[in-house]
Amino acid sequence: MAKCSGRCTLVAFCCLQLVAALQRQIFDFLGYQWAPILANFLHIMAVILGIFGTVQYRSRYLILYAAWLVLWVGWNAFVICFYLEVGQLSQDRDFIMTFNTSLHRSWWMENGPGCLVTPVLNSRLALEDHHVISVTGCLLDYPYIEALSSALQIFLALFGFVFACYVSKVFLEEEDSFDFIGGFDSYGYQAPQKTSHLQLQPLWTSGVGRGGAG
Repeated sequence: MAKCSGRCTLVAFCCLQLVAALQRQIFDFLGYQWAPILANFLHIMAVILGIFGTVQYRSRYLILYAAWLVLWVGWNAFVICFYLEVGQLSQDRDFIMTFNTSLHRSWWMENGPGCLVTPVLNSRLALEDHHVISVTGCLLDYPYIEALSSALQIFLALFGFVFACYVSKVFLEEEDSFDFIGGFDSYGYQAPQKTSHLQLQPLWTSGVGRGGAG
């Protein structure tokens, strides 16, 4: 029962991670955030690997999934620091998120709750084929939305890491106990030995009865 509950809980957290990652991937695509898009894609693959390892009792897949979650937590912590401009990080360096391929930023910058977007016409700051906009009235600014999204990812990743370690430990213990009683362990199996045939040897009796007739 403990093993089943652990597996079911891990699958549930993996499904939540998958839904959250797909939702985040959509909005990152809309904002042309290429670095987060790549990270989200790797995360989706790792979560699918974790689900497969849980269902198929593959402890190695769960170990890989748990190792990726450590990197995923680090990446989301960096995203939070980037949008909140912690330390030397600044949103002016948007090439970090877009690989310097576009001037787009977070999709929530213009489409946040309550945001009013007003184009600024004839602005000298506008580059060729671009325009300057003014965003006002947002109930929650886009840096905080991105930070909350990353915080949710960290929360799910931490729980997923704990349950992945627990379930993989259960799987490894079961594999060890199965090998101990002679499961798939090659050393626990011995071929049946062939019975040796008894060789009949002639028995020589004493010479008393040989010449009795004479």
